[in-house]
Amino acid sequence: MDGFQGMLTNSLQFRLAAGLSALVIALALGAGAFSFWTAFEEANELQDDQLRQMAALIDQHEVPVESPRPGAPERGVDPDLQFVVKVIGSPAASAAADSGPLSLLPPTVADGLQTVVVDRESWRLYVRPLHTGAKLVVGQQTAARDEIARTGALRTVLPLLALVPVLLLLVGVIVRRALKPILDLSRELDRRGENDLATLHDTQVPNEIRPFTASINRLLVRVTRSMDAQRRFVADAAHELRTPLTVLSLQAEALAGKELPDSARERVVSLRQGIQRARSLLEQLLTLARFEAAPAATTRPSPISALAAVRTIIEEQLPLAEEKHIDLGVVGDGTDALVHVRDVELHSLLRNLIDNALRYTPPGGRVDVGLKADAGGGVMVEVADSGPGIPPGERERVFDPFYRVLGTETEGSGLGLSIVKTLASRMGITVTLNDAHAGAGLGGLRVLVLFPAARAGA
Repeated sequence: MDGFQGMLTNSLQFRLAAGLSALVIALALGAGAFSFWTAFEEANELQDDQLRQMAALIDQHEVPVESPRPGAPERGVDPDLQFVVKVIGSPAASAAADSGPLSLLPPTVADGLQTVVVDRESWRLYVRPLHTGAKLVVGQQTAARDEIARTGALRTVLPLLALVPVLLLLVGVIVRRALKPILDLSRELDRRGENDLATLHDTQVPNEIRPFTASINRLLVRVTRSMDAQRRFVADAAHELRTPLTVLSLQAEALAGKELPDSARERVVSLRQGIQRARSLLEQLLTLARFEAAPAATTRPSPISALAAVRTIIEEQLPLAEEKHIDLGVVGDGTDALVHVRDVELHSLLRNLIDNALRYTPPGGRVDVGLKADAGGGVMVEVADSGPGIPPGERERVFDPFYRVLGTETEGSGLGLSIVKTLASRMGITVTLNDAHAGAGLGGLRVLVLFPAARAGA
């Protein structure tokens, strides 16, 4: 019962359909009852007219009226549907009294239409005075009359009752179609990415819903302005901090060139490493802010070589790989493929993926970069390492800025995969995290980057 009440309270479609259905049923019952009663009365009036016409015909044409013989009903006719004709109030009628129907009818019965009870049976009578002073009585049992009237009335109401289910179905269809623009609007919002804050189009929205969409659009505008202000603040802060850090780095390098005690030299080394980490963080902040603030491409970029971009980034990351004795290289048959993305965006995405793999792979490990092109024109870049990997429950959150998996001792800012996600959203590509194949001697993290609708070539 609670579920039904919750549906009735929360579902506008259900409430509209239920209300209109109840209205249709109430109107149908009212119209059916009125039609039934009207048809019933009309059928009785028609039968009253038959009694009058029969009496008039018998009187005008002086048709002799014979008393029915007891126990001899007319063959093939239902006795309840027969008309009974009698002449009462004359000496001949009194002499020919019988024991048939209406034999107990008193001679003083009133003229005209009337309903009387004779011998515990209800009769509808029409009494017509004759010129001889007698009275002509034409009668029919009311039970038979009511059965005929009831059958005719039911035939009148049946089409209306058969139309009720069709009306209920049409009510459901109409309500669903009326609320379809709202459902389409919600699906449009669900399909949007987290960075898509464009205003909603309300040209196909009913007038009653436009104030709601206008409020959503104003909210989206405010959120866009707030996010733009936040990005500008991050970019400005990172830019303003770059110069002091550069000065500190130069001073630390100059200090390292001086003759210093061993203890002081160790502190200088730690200072230089800290300054370098801060500079790397600022560079990543500037990169993230730049790509988030830059407008999306309105035209399709020119195709570039994915293999050339992979090799360029590997050459840039070789010093870090050699420092940690990590085997970094391209695996596969050397197949190249063309992807329709911006060169700077592709290089930044690959740089962050490979740098992330090198940082979290222990010394002596391995990082493999693969490139595949399928027959349908898709291009897939794979970066797999022999590091600790990422638990399945953490793989969605690692794309959030500054989020790092608990227990990780590797130095980092937590912005690399966030930049990758931002670039993937801008370029229209898919990035998924999986476990690396243990059979290949890796067993760490496997990142798949899929470029759809790209032109492949050998």
